[in-house]
Amino acid sequence: MYKFSSIKQLQADLKSGKINCVDLVNESLQEANNKKHLNIFLEVYEASALEKAKQVDEKIKKGSAGKLAGVIVGLKDNICYKGHKVSASSKILEGFESLFSATVTEKLLNEDAIIIGRCNCDEFAMGSSNENSAYGNVLNPLNEKTVPGGSSGGSAAAVAANICHVTLGSDTGGSIRQPASFTGTVGIKPTYGRVSRWGLIAYASSFDQIGPITKTVEDNALVLEVISGKDEYDSTVSQKPVEEYSKFLNQNKKYKIAYLKECVYADGLDAEVKASVISKMEALKKAGHTVEEVNFPYLDYLVPVYYVLTTAEASSNLSRFDGIHYGYRSKNATDLESTYKKSRSEGFGKEVQRRIMLGTFVLSAGYYDAYYGKGQKVRRLIQNKTLEILKQYDFILTPTTPGTAFEFGKNSTDPIKMYLEDIFTVQAPIAGVPAISVPCGIHSNGLPMGIQLMANYFEEAKMFDLAQEMEKLN
Repeated sequence: MYKFSSIKQLQADLKSGKINCVDLVNESLQEANNKKHLNIFLEVYEASALEKAKQVDEKIKKGSAGKLAGVIVGLKDNICYKGHKVSASSKILEGFESLFSATVTEKLLNEDAIIIGRCNCDEFAMGSSNENSAYGNVLNPLNEKTVPGGSSGGSAAAVAANICHVTLGSDTGGSIRQPASFTGTVGIKPTYGRVSRWGLIAYASSFDQIGPITKTVEDNALVLEVISGKDEYDSTVSQKPVEEYSKFLNQNKKYKIAYLKECVYADGLDAEVKASVISKMEALKKAGHTVEEVNFPYLDYLVPVYYVLTTAEASSNLSRFDGIHYGYRSKNATDLESTYKKSRSEGFGKEVQRRIMLGTFVLSAGYYDAYYGKGQKVRRLIQNKTLEILKQYDFILTPTTPGTAFEFGKNSTDPIKMYLEDIFTVQAPIAGVPAISVPCGIHSNGLPMGIQLMANYFEEAKMFDLAQEMEKLN
């Protein structure tokens, strides 16, 4: 089997004839089948992937192949691909086939990436462990007793299990970065509006962003470069030109980095995660960067604000799934009211129901100002404080997660404990700034740990530059 190390190496091997796309796809399909028990894919696209592989092989021979020629990609099951099913891992969208492709899907295909299947995730991207899918848990390929993280758990596991070279996930409060940390991969949440959300099934529209999960920072930069940019179908996407991120690496610049004292010295932080983050900060200092402690007084407000605002947006976004327009309709329904009630209560899982109810409550007449209105004010406070730090420093550094991947069932009975898994990752989407998780050593339990960088709006290029240096630093 071909041993993938980077997109650059893969394309050199394709060009030299050492391997071809059809063989690569067949090997990936075989690997997906061998690792079926991990429950990573809800569906593999054997026919369309092999057809695309043949086309790309021809293009490589003619010298007209795109930037991602031969790269095998998995899509999170909330990103649309025309003529293929998409369900957000929910029973309520069972059997639904997409009528159009997401902008990111089109951009991948235009650069000759080969899409191999749709990856399992937490239902409607709601969860931190991939235990909320209507189609069962995804197992972490590094330790099958542990979760791969969520909600993009299938996407991260597909890269970690060497089935895909790259996957796309979506990140609302850490859903790319937390699974990347749990599987030893690289995951980015871009600046809000950097990547089009057209064709992404919405959870919370002012937070959601699509981003890549990869083996290396360099690969991540290249994929983000391809999927970013303006889009006539998404009015929230930025018109700002996209830099060639993959060309901004190895700049040898010296940066000013702020680490958040409240995160690095948090009470609930695993001792080994803390030690590995401090060790990485020391290595950055030795390499000539400035690393200084700053205070962030709003840490305790991050998770409550995130859940008040995202559940409110989810309550609005998910109202379209009603058992009438498309998707699941209860067989027990007898009239209009029972169609709504039964279809939703049977079609949505418990966590999605919980968040819809929470969101509906915070938007209700008597509580709107007390919860949603106040939540928006606190969001602005958090955003202002984050930007104030980023005016003085190039980056904010924190651990990605409080610990390593946990065992199935450990947090699932306690929603609050599960929500606190997002404590370090929700700041970036609340503020709208970009954030990346890169591997940061191996814990004594054998599982990877992650470290997170946040940068100012649209500063992904320099974030990739430092992230790549951190990737190499011991």
